[in-house]
Amino acid sequence: MNYDMPLYRPPSEAYSLIFQVTLGCSHNRCAFCTMYRNKKFRVRPWDELKTDILEMALLNRGTRRIFLADGDAMVVDTDYMVKVLNFLYDKFPYLERVSAYANPGNLLEKSAEELKMIRESGLQMLYFGIETGDDDLLVKVRKGATSQELIASARKAIDAGFILSATVILGLAGKKRSEIHARETARVCSAINPHYLSALTLMLSDDNRYFFRCVGEEWEWMDKLEILRELRTMIERFQLESCIFRTNHASNYLPIKATLNQDKERLLKEIDNVLKNPAWLRPEYLRAL
Repeated sequence: MNYDMPLYRPPSEAYSLIFQVTLGCSHNRCAFCTMYRNKKFRVRPWDELKTDILEMALLNRGTRRIFLADGDAMVVDTDYMVKVLNFLYDKFPYLERVSAYANPGNLLEKSAEELKMIRESGLQMLYFGIETGDDDLLVKVRKGATSQELIASARKAIDAGFILSATVILGLAGKKRSEIHARETARVCSAINPHYLSALTLMLSDDNRYFFRCVGEEWEWMDKLEILRELRTMIERFQLESCIFRTNHASNYLPIKATLNQDKERLLKEIDNVLKNPAWLRPEYLRAL
């Protein structure tokens, strides 16, 4: 099987077998993301995908986890997705979990019945980018959804039975709107109450001029202590129930593992201690994507 590069997957899918159901991203306009900037989006035809599945079924019959790439496999028609899932579970008898990225537009376009059909066919986990709950910032970074649409689409997926793993981006708003970004993001996350929630810290490729054109000249980079205070504000305002929270992505300055809201007070104390001892933060040269 030959992948159409570049190929991306969530950190938690490091040991999963990956099949590219789509190439690129159907939205592909988010200012902060260059993952699929040079790819033309298309849904791979069945015969092409089927060949890959049959090849890997011979080589990796014991596969237990599969991730469906690229940027948003959920954009495909429901019947096509069900066909793919049924074939995967038929060819990989030990398969335990199938997951994929999903964006709000894909989820809103499908009916509740369609989402339940896909879930019952074996797609169990969706990775969902919230990024921010600030509506003005959502427009600037070209997310393609309002905060209310983020909430509605994510809750729709959860109601259909999916496990939802969501992400937010620290530093996305820059210095001036950091407080608003933190407050509104906490509001949206609380309304969704995902099963998993991760915070990443904004990192941009050197040639991402598009981002700066989108956010405007007033946007300013935040330093590591400002990022940490933004994270503290989010955690303080989260109203979550049994949500597994992580900041262990390589882009972050402070790795955190917790369950919210149960561990909120512990986290706030931990962050306050680090703010007094910034030498404990991850140095720049250890941050990477």
